[in-house]
Formats: sequence, structure tokens, C-alpha cells
Amino acid sequence: MGNLGNRNPLNSNWGSVCFNDSDCFGQKSRSRLEHNPCKSCGSCDSACKCDFKAPARQLAAPLNSDCVLVNSVVGSKAVQKVAEATFPFTAFVPVITPGSTINNVVVTPNLAGVVRNTRILRDKVVNIGLLPVTIQVSFTPPGGAPTTATLTTNLPFQEHTDFPGACPQDTVIESPFEVEGSFAQPGVPIIGTTGAGAGLVTLNAILVKVILRTTITVTRQVIVDPHGGICDVNERRCETPTTPTTSTLGTLPTT
Repeated sequence: MGNLGNRNPLNSNWGSVCFNDSDCFGQKSRSRLEHNPCKSCGSCDSACKCDFKAPARQLAAPLNSDCVLVNSVVGSKAVQKVAEATFPFTAFVPVITPGSTINNVVVTPNLAGVVRNTRILRDKVVNIGLLPVTIQVSFTPPGGAPTTATLTTNLPFQEHTDFPGACPQDTVIESPFEVEGSFAQPGVPIIGTTGAGAGLVTLNAILVKVILRTTITVTRQVIVDPHGGICDVNERRCETPTTPTTSTLGTLPTT
């Protein structure tokens, strides 16, 4: 390629790109055309006058009214939920020998498998569910060598959160759970159910607890008119029922 020297390719022979008719098609541009064989549309040296336009937008179907339906936020708050259960030594594989020394307990929650059922009462959000976990216990049986026992199960949790202003038929949105901490307490008293130990209280059990954090947001559908007036889609949603609410929640998985 030849040496362009100090010439700027956007000046001189090629011209500068522009889209202003007064710039591109004034006297200056016409005089330069006499010495420039290049006529690319869109430059000041072009003999073509290009009119660039955005494609026409498709018009939406006419609305039936000038009101809109929006979700009004009743409230939002961060809450904690506690999933916990007590498991006897006999629930683990292999069975933890009574009188063993518990060396370590590792609790691994499976947040992807959480099952939760949520209902709204007047000024209250009720939440019930199960958290899948895998529990690994390192123990040393009397006179034996250290070994490990495992249990895969579900920890039940429930929470009743006070939520002033919430009403039945509102909508609840919960953010994904986050684990704040896992705890295990060996040596928890438990009543035996089988064999010679049936009905007797022993310390052959482990309490497992997982603290979960989430954010609950309650929303309500309302109609907004052009003047900013707001009315509820269901004006009777907050009426107190004559009988207490009874709800059978979805079936939870079994282990």
C-alpha cells in the first residue's frame, strides 16, 4: 500500500461521513465532487442524497379503557426459617452404636430440592415445607475404630410471619433460600420405640438444625385510572371470614 503521508482518509479525497443535507449537499460538497470519482452514499462527497428512516412501527390494537392493571406492593421483609429434626442413632446407615463418641457431624442442605407451601391469612403469612439434607456422622464405637454413618432425609420447617396489611388472595413472592448456618447437637434425649429400649429415655439421638434466610414480598393487583385513582381488583379480599381458614397443603415428599 502507498504512503498516505499526512492525509487523513476521512478528509480530502474521501470526505467525512455525515447525514446533514446542508453539509452534504451545499456548495462546498458540489465543488469537491468535481475532483472526486468516489460517490459513496452517506458521505459529503456523494452525489446521492440518501434519506435514512427507521422502519415504521406496528400500531397496537386499541385499548378498551385508559386504566391499567398494576401490582401494588403491600410489604416486603427479610425473614428467617428454622428447619430442624431429631434423629435416633438407628436412623443412620450403618447404625450408630449406643455409647459411641460422636467426633463430627456434617450437614449438607440441598436448596434445589426445597418444598414449601405458602398461605396468607389476615395480617400473616404462613409457610410450611421441607429441606432435603444429607447428614454424615463420624463416630467411634466403644472399643472400635472411627467410622462414618450417613442419613439422607428431610428437615421440616414452618414459620408464621406477621405481615400487617396482607390479606387472603394477595400474592406472595419468596426469594430463593440462603443457608445462614447448620448446627448439630449429639446426645439429645429420645424415647426408644423398639426392642428392650421401647419407652425408655436415652441420649442416643442427634438434633440437626439449619437456619434459612429469605425475603417475603406480598403484592396486590389494583386498577389505576389516568388521574392516579386506585381501586382494588377485589374490594372484599380483606373481609374476615366467619369461620377460621382451613387449608390442606400440597403433599410433601417422603424419605
